[in-house]
Amino acid sequence: MKIALITGGNRGLGKSIALNLAQRGIGIIFTYHSNHREAENLLAEITQHGGQASALQLDITDTHSLDAFITQLQESLRDDWNKASLDYLVNNAGFGIYASFSETTEAQLDSLISVHLKGPFLLTQKLLPLINDGGKILNISSGLTRFSSPGYAAYASVKGAMEVLTRYQAQELGARNITVNVFAPGAIETDFGGGLVRDNKEVNQYLAAQTALGRVGVTEDIGPAVAAILSEECRWLNGQRVEFSGGMFL
Repeated sequence: MKIALITGGNRGLGKSIALNLAQRGIGIIFTYHSNHREAENLLAEITQHGGQASALQLDITDTHSLDAFITQLQESLRDDWNKASLDYLVNNAGFGIYASFSETTEAQLDSLISVHLKGPFLLTQKLLPLINDGGKILNISSGLTRFSSPGYAAYASVKGAMEVLTRYQAQELGARNITVNVFAPGAIETDFGGGLVRDNKEVNQYLAAQTALGRVGVTEDIGPAVAAILSEECRWLNGQRVEFSGGMFL
């Protein structure tokens, strides 16, 4: 059995990714920040459908705790899976801040950098010895790195940095036959950004009107796409940005 580690896998896009990979017979280790009940519910759902999963708590912003997390991960691999390594890493954990460029505070910028760039940068570094040669890394970005929407200057800029990092990772890890790509969803109905796309009818309708397929995305659009990118059929995909937005702002 192949094993995938998904950060922020207990809700939203991460949950959809975990469920879809589990359906394909991949063992799931997912992290959650603080909501233990959500993590337990996802473990139960995966098990109910015949999959296998384990959950680990992780605060991606606390870089001093990463070594302890790696130790916990190694213990989980050994005790829960009889394994010593991973096959897939999905850097999904994140959050959004809506603030104009002129009003974005230093604290907001620091938090976005910590969660969306510094955290996954350092975590992936520490995970390299545990990722099998021939493995796959998928970083999660955003459609907002291609098109501009006022209020997301800081968020999109940090995601853009992650897209650049993806290309460097792909180049440097190619010698181990590890592929690295970046996945960029468009507007999705989740609790991201306080559930703005999901719960605000006017915002939802506006974004749907700007999308070629006439609607915003749902989480069920995302999990199967990520599973396909991580599949053997996409083994030649490397160093690429894959946007999954239904054709937003074309």
